[in-house]
Amino acid sequence: MSEKRVMTADDLYRIHWVSDPAVSPENGAAAYILKSVSTKHDGYVTQIRLIQPDGSSDAPFTAGEQDGAPQWSPDGSQLAFLRKKGDARQVWLLPAHGGEAQAVTDLKHGVSAYKWSPDGSALLLKAEAPDGEKEKTDSKDSLPEEKIVDRIRYKADGAGLMGSRRTHLFVFDIVSGTSEQITSGALDIGAFAWSPDGTAIAYTTELPTEDIPDADLRPTNDLYVTDRKGGTARQLTDGKISIGHVSYTPDGKSILMLADDLSCGYATLTRIYLIPAEGGDYRALYTDLDIQLGHSAVSDMRAGAGTPPVYSHDQQSVFIQVSQNGRVEVARFALDGSDYEIMAGGDREIYQFALTPSGDLILAAADPLHPGDLFRLDLASGTETRLTDCNAGLWSELLLSEPEEFRFTAGDGWPMQGWIMKPIGFKEGSKVPAVLEIHGGPQAMYGHTFMHEFQLLAAAGFAVFYTNPRGGHGYGQVHVNTVRGDYGGHDYQDLMEFTDYVLDTYDYVDGSRLGVTGGSYGGFMTNWIVGHTDRFQAAVTQRSISNWLSFYGVSDIGYHFTEDQIWGNAWDDVEKLWKHSPLAYVGNVKTPLLVLHGEQDLRCPIEQGEQMFVALKRLGKKTQLIRFPGADHNLSRSGNPHLRTRRLTHIVRWFEENIER
Repeated sequence: MSEKRVMTADDLYRIHWVSDPAVSPENGAAAYILKSVSTKHDGYVTQIRLIQPDGSSDAPFTAGEQDGAPQWSPDGSQLAFLRKKGDARQVWLLPAHGGEAQAVTDLKHGVSAYKWSPDGSALLLKAEAPDGEKEKTDSKDSLPEEKIVDRIRYKADGAGLMGSRRTHLFVFDIVSGTSEQITSGALDIGAFAWSPDGTAIAYTTELPTEDIPDADLRPTNDLYVTDRKGGTARQLTDGKISIGHVSYTPDGKSILMLADDLSCGYATLTRIYLIPAEGGDYRALYTDLDIQLGHSAVSDMRAGAGTPPVYSHDQQSVFIQVSQNGRVEVARFALDGSDYEIMAGGDREIYQFALTPSGDLILAAADPLHPGDLFRLDLASGTETRLTDCNAGLWSELLLSEPEEFRFTAGDGWPMQGWIMKPIGFKEGSKVPAVLEIHGGPQAMYGHTFMHEFQLLAAAGFAVFYTNPRGGHGYGQVHVNTVRGDYGGHDYQDLMEFTDYVLDTYDYVDGSRLGVTGGSYGGFMTNWIVGHTDRFQAAVTQRSISNWLSFYGVSDIGYHFTEDQIWGNAWDDVEKLWKHSPLAYVGNVKTPLLVLHGEQDLRCPIEQGEQMFVALKRLGKKTQLIRFPGADHNLSRSGNPHLRTRRLTHIVRWFEENIER
């Protein structure tokens, strides 16, 4: 056996990602997505595979290169999935027992999401619909057209300019092969669901109200119900909650919503709500539960994760992910609000799950030493079986650093959780440089999951330490709400006290050789840190915020996020926004700062990084700007593979060049 080696940035090209398990109601076989980097390293290949309940016969099921979103028909006879047809993604159907896949939808702008009707006769489609849009001409002599913008919500990170199109619902009849648009007008559909008998459809959207005539400015949305043919919709909620998921309970009498009342703004914990399907008062369940529902963990292995609630076979409870203490687990909640129980847990990130016909769980789970695989959990016995091991070959070559979890207490007595990773090849008695990592969000959570970036730093000889300062999820409502209106305050104090604790507790960490890095909110905090202390020898700020005044108008979320998080706007609260802007303190910076930013980032636009870079250059400070063409806010998680590896290489390089070795 050859000697093992440390991980490299280019190992990204060999990593495989497992996701989207969909279990056949006929025989329990699981269709899932296997994602890998293309041979040209310019994108990804996503194919659907099929694995039997016992883990046998794991084989390709579709032959496309960009197949996704698999869903079985209610009787298990067909698998639906999304694949491009021309320039747009359409729904394709594949017989469960062999045959050729066929495209069944042909909507002009493709399908973004879909759901089978309960009887399997139709598909409910979510898609963009023309709304007076101007047809494009293919003439080579055509002149460029101006873009007229009337909406404040006119762009979105990862999607670009939204134009005049709106997102609507269509019902596709499988027998006739025709689609009927059932919603229309100046609205965009959010969540949607069939009623159990297939006669009604629930959905969420924002419409103007008397108090807020511009629907784009609404912080909440509403639940509506219409019949299968469309027509007049009934509004069921009162505009006081923000709804992220809707589904009918199995008996059809109620609609379950995952929502929050914004009592703590965007930091409000998600709750389970039930509302009568015919209308009436809604009620929140488990209001004393100080846990975030849903998936909140961050990783550089995936851009999106999470599974909608899944009802138990006895129809008395619902399975929902929960995020707490660095873990993402699966809990079962009784629908009568009486009790809940963690069904699948452990020190890991269960990023998706599915329920089998026999009542077992199929888990897509990652841990600090593995990017993710499928597991089958027998709920009756508690026995768990690994179904896939998609990175066995690569992982057999690698030396990895395993994080050590610890707890500490902040100066005001608040309990905190942290992790530290020793560098590969660490020798007892030695002193090593270390890097503080800061997550984005800030309403997110570091946890028990795999981070390529962390492993590369450990491979380069750095210890890596990280925590969830106040402002992050996983530790209850007070913890996550503390940062609002106080960016650079308590969160900064938590991180500095965390650094002090690491230096006091782990004597192998050399306090004179520290680096700091983070992305998004973590980039904001990196910018803030170097403007308030020179204890770090080097820093890397990624897709950051530097100036709340300009962020307000250039970010796709700036006009509402700034008001919620900083408690101000760019005309009435100039002093407040500037006070919380790292750029205001750039004159204090002594730390060499590398600025990494995607050129198509609309969440934290590149001008935020440019402002920091230009100011530092003008002041004669050591800095460098790396621009990633075509990259949006998700570069580190799902961006161009070549640029992802270059990003990782630059991070390690900067620390190696600027921290004494």
